[in-house]
Amino acid sequence: MPRPLPLILAQAPGRPADDLAGFTADVERRVKLRAPGALVAYPELHLGEGAPGTVAEFKDAAEPLDGPRDATFSRLAGDLGIWLVPGSVYERGKDGQVHNTTPVYSPQGKRLATYRKICPWRPYETATPGNRFAVVDLDGVGRIGISICYDTWFPEISRHLAWMGAELIVNVVRTPTSDRAQELVLNRANAIANQVFVASVNAAAPSGVGRSLIVDPQGTVRAETPGGGDTTLTDVVDLDEVVNVRRYGTAGLNRIWEQFRPGDPALELPLYGGRIDPATWNPATTPEEP
Repeated sequence: MPRPLPLILAQAPGRPADDLAGFTADVERRVKLRAPGALVAYPELHLGEGAPGTVAEFKDAAEPLDGPRDATFSRLAGDLGIWLVPGSVYERGKDGQVHNTTPVYSPQGKRLATYRKICPWRPYETATPGNRFAVVDLDGVGRIGISICYDTWFPEISRHLAWMGAELIVNVVRTPTSDRAQELVLNRANAIANQVFVASVNAAAPSGVGRSLIVDPQGTVRAETPGGGDTTLTDVVDLDEVVNVRRYGTAGLNRIWEQFRPGDPALELPLYGGRIDPATWNPATTPEEP
């Protein structure tokens, strides 16, 4: 059976962290007349704007997860019946450290998971890095993985999300610089190398340069925005395409997740102090997969 997932990527400029009313109206506007059960994603630090085009300071934007923003996100997701990825927010942890964190909410208004950005864009970003990958089960649909902006430059992150069973990687971005051109290539490469969908939503001007896109598991760009303006990118992806590409191979040829066989020697990875073990190479499957 097909497993369709409507996507709504909100390529929007940032707004102040306390502008919850404006955020609510913006989500409602973009979701209106769209398919029910859609996954709606906003850019990195969408609610974290400082001076026009800049990110607010931690002290101005950070709050604990269980704050007013969380209540707004939960209510919105439940009222509209959507899977909501509201970009990322500055989270003040219980230890006082501030993380760049993406929460995910269900159509029932429940926060399902949070992901703390593992690779802040150093030396410019000073948020405390996270140390755990995050995949989220969308009940009745499939499994997604979350990455934030600069994470996409590190293939280990996308590889682990795919290995953990992610069929779609949602990459929330706030890139105002010329290296967005390289990020487009990296998003396609991560989709190809891991045979997953990638949806990368960047901020609109003046917060970012836009160029959001949706890539399929063979690396084909299904949809993209032409520039940096405020716009909504929509598509409907079938997560069973991941199953088919892995079964028959990219271009009907390359079955990368079947590369290692029982009895093959382990491959030592000195860079990580670990190894590729053929016994654990294959990715997890989701309950929705055949």
